[in-house]
Amino acid sequence: MSTREVLHAAAVLVAAFARNDRDAYFGAFTADASFVFYTLPRPLLSREAYQALWDGWRRDEGFEVLSCTSSNAFVSLQGEDVAIFVHDVATELRMNGEQFSSQERETIVFKRQRLRAQQKQGLWLACHEHLSAMPEGLPPP
Repeated sequence: MSTREVLHAAAVLVAAFARNDRDAYFGAFTADASFVFYTLPRPLLSREAYQALWDGWRRDEGFEVLSCTSSNAFVSLQGEDVAIFVHDVATELRMNGEQFSSQERETIVFKRQRLRAQQKQGLWLACHEHLSAMPEGLPPP
């Protein structure tokens, strides 16, 4: 059951990103989430830091997500409340009026948010995202 829940949470997150839905995308992360992107010089250590960067990209560079497709998904449950989701991701973006395509590999750590300690169910939110370039020479997913 938890694997299916994590796959669903990941699908919701990716779909929000794919449709350029800022609020839904960032709503899929905890406030203290961290982000490591190979395209940035340093990690972003909160959801707020990433949101500020995203907003700056939109304002200053016309940043827009055009599409995002996930493939080769894998979930590793780490106890009852933590899961590691790994997938390949193909993304189309627009910045400064130019369209860009990327093939990347991403790891997202999800943590189950429970209202009460004894609660079996809970909302899975991402607490860490790590994006890596796809190794050269590999075919697209």
